[in-house]
Amino acid sequence: GDILDDYLRTDGVWILTRNKQFYKTNNEKECAEKCEAERNFTCRAFLFTREKLQCLTLAENAKMTVMFTSTDAVLYEKRIYLMQCKRGTGTDYRGTEAKTRKGIPCQKWAEKIPHKPNYTPEKYPNAGLEENYCRNPDADESGPWCYTTDPATRFDYCAIPECEDQVMHTGEGECMQCNGEDYHGEVSRTESGLECQHWDVQEPHTHGYTMTHYPEKDLKMNYCRNPDGELRPWCFTTSPNKRWEYCNIPRCSTHPPVSGLDSQCLSGKGEDYRGRIAITESGNACQHWNTQFPHKHGWIPDRYPCKGLEENYCRNPDGEKKPWCYTTNSSVRWEYCTIPPCDRTEQGIAGMNNVPVQVPPTEECYRGKGQSYRGTTSVTASGKKCQAWNSMFPHTHIKTPDRFPDADLRDNYCRNPDGDSSPWCFTTDPNTIWEYCNLKRCDDHTQQ
Repeated sequence: GDILDDYLRTDGVWILTRNKQFYKTNNEKECAEKCEAERNFTCRAFLFTREKLQCLTLAENAKMTVMFTSTDAVLYEKRIYLMQCKRGTGTDYRGTEAKTRKGIPCQKWAEKIPHKPNYTPEKYPNAGLEENYCRNPDADESGPWCYTTDPATRFDYCAIPECEDQVMHTGEGECMQCNGEDYHGEVSRTESGLECQHWDVQEPHTHGYTMTHYPEKDLKMNYCRNPDGELRPWCFTTSPNKRWEYCNIPRCSTHPPVSGLDSQCLSGKGEDYRGRIAITESGNACQHWNTQFPHKHGWIPDRYPCKGLEENYCRNPDGEKKPWCYTTNSSVRWEYCTIPPCDRTEQGIAGMNNVPVQVPPTEECYRGKGQSYRGTTSVTASGKKCQAWNSMFPHTHIKTPDRFPDADLRDNYCRNPDGDSSPWCFTTDPNTIWEYCNLKRCDDHTQQ
């Protein structure tokens, strides 16, 4: 597999760390190789800057230090150091549990009081004997343990959950089709073993994903779900240091049942459109979905197996108002396509349950600061696509529909919920958190 598969990637962040080494590398893979080969300290993560191609190997990860925004940086954390669960006997467990199953704090591996240890960092340099974390240097069948700070108890085992418990056994619904949009299982831990936050609470993370706003998304208990078209099911975590994380749901071995007809015309928002139009409404040819030139993007066909991202055909994988594509024109990142509307006969066959989409009135200018703007523009001044207000990807934020109920934060339309100088939005570009929108101020002297 890819060396980067062993790391959890977070775009646009930087972490403060004492122990680090600088390297010049050409890409993230080379930086990962530097992390694997690091001998100055245990490398738990690395930072890579896209602009300067700078590589920093780090002794700490985001669980251990302060994290803040840095648009040009990508943080890669070694998954093994994020795992809060054990596989098998837990010889590779590198989590931060530091007390026994009875709650007694662990003794540091490098100390000799109150107990003189047989297992020390010097004797077992590859066993991860750092601080006073629970470890299993001798492959004890009962799992990770530690020397205790109680003089009367030399050592005891730690209560580390099994990673296997996160994915329920082969019951119905415990695997996912496509990207897990219809997953209704009961997995409630993230891939690194963190417990999920309940959807109906706002602690430790505030968010807009509630049953009230998403009645059809089955946001029950603290089960992993995919309400926003992510790569796979996820949840907010109960750790204050990690807002959200993917869950480890296996992909189903059987293919999903074919639902009705793949439409050759525009019905609703065109999410089921599978026709072969490959030109935008202004006449630009579409870029192939499996290429990254001239525009780099995240809609990679292998990652989204059920979105119909074949060739360079217009598609609507993200719930836009109609099908679109990236263009082969380097100065125009993406545009909508003109798809002929379905006649009523086909709509009747293919979309019996489709609720008619309300098209908001077109309003391509704003008055004052634009706080009353309710148009459907969803492109920034530099041509970037807007992130949906109820989505936390690629940028996490607090400008959610439930926090600003009067601001009409629908879909990914440009809005001004906070009294800024003009309408704006978060962008789908991981390197740009937000921008003002491509809107003009209305001329106060419009002709009647």
